Amino acid sequence: MAEFEKIIQKIDDFVWGIPSIVLILCCGIFLTLRLGGVQFRKLWLALKYMFSEEKDGNGEISSFGALCTALSATIGTGNIVGVATAIAAGGPGALFWMEVAALFGMATKYSEGLLAVKYRIKDGNGKMLGGPFYYIENGMGSKWKWLGKIFAVFGVLVGLMGIGTFTQINSITSAVNNFFDPNKENVVSLLESDYTIAQIVAGLIITVMAALIIIGGIKSIAKVSEIFIPFMVVIYVSCCLLIIFSNLSAVPDAVAEIFKGAFGARAVAGGALGAMIVAMQKGIARGIFSNEAGLGSAPIAAAAAKTNEPVRQGLVTMTGTFIDTILVCTMTGLTIVMSGCLEKNPQLEGVEITNAAFCSGLPFPEKISSFLLMICLIFFAFTTILGWNYYSERCLSYLTASNNKAILTFRILYIIAVFIGPYMTVSAVWGIADIFNGLMAIPNIIALFALSGVVAKETKDYFNRIK
Repeated sequence: MAEFEKIIQKIDDFVWGIPSIVLILCCGIFLTLRLGGVQFRKLWLALKYMFSEEKDGNGEISSFGALCTALSATIGTGNIVGVATAIAAGGPGALFWMEVAALFGMATKYSEGLLAVKYRIKDGNGKMLGGPFYYIENGMGSKWKWLGKIFAVFGVLVGLMGIGTFTQINSITSAVNNFFDPNKENVVSLLESDYTIAQIVAGLIITVMAALIIIGGIKSIAKVSEIFIPFMVVIYVSCCLLIIFSNLSAVPDAVAEIFKGAFGARAVAGGALGAMIVAMQKGIARGIFSNEAGLGSAPIAAAAAKTNEPVRQGLVTMTGTFIDTILVCTMTGLTIVMSGCLEKNPQLEGVEITNAAFCSGLPFPEKISSFLLMICLIFFAFTTILGWNYYSERCLSYLTASNNKAILTFRILYIIAVFIGPYMTVSAVWGIADIFNGLMAIPNIIALFALSGVVAKETKDYFNRIK
C-alpha cells in the first residue's frame, strides 16, 4: 500500500502542477475581465434570483433545486476535511489561495451555468440534458465531440473513484469512528487491517440509504438536497462563527499567519518561493475540489433548471462558489488556524484536524462539539454522494446514448465503491480524487475559453433587456 500511495502522490503532483494551476486561474481571470467582473457587480442580483422562481420556465426542477443539487455535490468533505488537508500540507497560506481561486472561479461558474442552459437539449422522454459535453459539441461544433467524450469519461471516473464515493464515505466513517470509538477498542480484522465496528456499521448504513435515494433520480436527489443543504449550512456556519466570536483575540494572529503563509514569509531563507508554490498548489487544488469551479460538474445540474434565461441561471449557479468557498471554507480554515491544533499535534490528518479545532474552540464539552461536527460532515458528505451519482450518470448517458443497462451497471458499481470507501487510506483517497479532478477540468476549461465570446454576448444582451 505504501508503494501505491507514492505512485498516486507522483501522479497527483504532475496533474496539479504549475501548468494546471495557471490554466484554471487564468481562465477565471480571463472571464472576470471579459465579463467586466460580473461576479462582483451582480452578486446581490444573483442572491436574489436564488429564491425567486422564473415564470413559465422550461425544465425539471426549480433554479433553487438545481442550485441545491449542485451544492449537495460541492458542499461536502472538501469544506470540512479538504480545507484541513490543504492547511496540513500547504500551511495556513493555502486558505488564502483557496479564496483567490474562488473569487475568480465565480466567473468560471457563471459561464458554466449560462452555457449549460443555452446549449442543453431535450431527450425523447422530455428531460433536459446539458453540461460541458453538450456545450462542447453544440457550441464549439461537432468536430469537437471527441473533447466532450473525454470530459464525460473523466466525469464518470471522478464520480465513481473520487469526489462522489471514496472521499465522502471515508470521511463519514472516520468522523463516526472518532466520536464513538476514538481509541479503537472494538475492532474487526479485514484484509489484514483492523477496522472498528463503528466504521463498518456506518459504512453499511450510508451505502443502503444512498442506494435507496439514487433510484429516484434527479427529482429525488433535489428534494433531499433542498431540505438538508440550507439547514446544515446554517448549523455549520453558526458553529464556526461561535468559535470565532468566542476567541476574537486570536483572529488577528490567525489572519496574519494566513497571509504570511500565502507568500512564503514563514519559510526559512531561500525557501519562500517553494513554500508559496506548495501553498498555492494545495490551496487551489482543494478549492477546486470543494467548489468545483472549472470542473464542469455544476452545469450538469443547472441544465435541469426551470428557466428560459441562460444568464439568470448562470448567476444562480455562481452563488454556489460564493456559499461553498467564500463562506463555508473560510469559516473552516479560520477556525483551524485559530486553534493552532496542527502545531500542537502535527500527526493529525483529515477530519481529526477540524474535530480538534471544534473541540478546542466551541464553548461546549468535547463530546458535544465532536457530535455537532460529525452530524454536519455526515449530511454534507451524504448529499455529495447523491449529487455526484447524478453527474456521473449524465456523463455515462452521453457516452452510451442513454443505454439503460449501462446506467444500471454503473449504479451497482457506484454503490460498491461507496461500500469499499471506508477501507481505503486517507492519503490515497484524496490523491485519487485530486487526479481525476484535474483531468476533468482540462476539456471544460478549453471549452470556456473557446465560448467566452458567446458568454459575453449573452450577458450583454440580457442586462440590456432588463434595464
